[in-house]
Amino acid sequence: MTGQTRDIEILHVEDNESDAFLTRMAFEDSAFKARLHVVVDGEAALNFLFRRDGFEDKPTPDIVLLDLNLPKLDGKQVLEQLKTAPDLRRIPVIILSSSRADQDIADSYDRHANGYITKPDEFGRMRGLVEAIEEFWFSAATLPGQP
Repeated sequence: MTGQTRDIEILHVEDNESDAFLTRMAFEDSAFKARLHVVVDGEAALNFLFRRDGFEDKPTPDIVLLDLNLPKLDGKQVLEQLKTAPDLRRIPVIILSSSRADQDIADSYDRHANGYITKPDEFGRMRGLVEAIEEFWFSAATLPGQP
């Protein structure tokens, strides 16, 4: 890990309680200094991102982990609104979905997802994913607003 001076803010949009728990445990088990914020539907995700309707005090996330199959608004709709918002479109969005459908993958990239990962179904693989996110997005890559 690089000389990270603050916790990384991660928005995890996930309606499946088991998947959200697995992800949270993987982040807690890693050395990655991240604060994980979880919302359970697409509407709440947009409220968090646009800081409205009870989310006014929430930070702008450094990265979004987004499921596709969500109640209210699906992940594709969230992605589309996020990537067309001038103040938010540069936030990296990683689709984290159980879907392996070619059409879901293509649609996600067409809507400017920065990556597409099929959800790991066991802890070791999820922890490896967390470490890969840290290594690539917060050690190797340079994001806007970071030195």
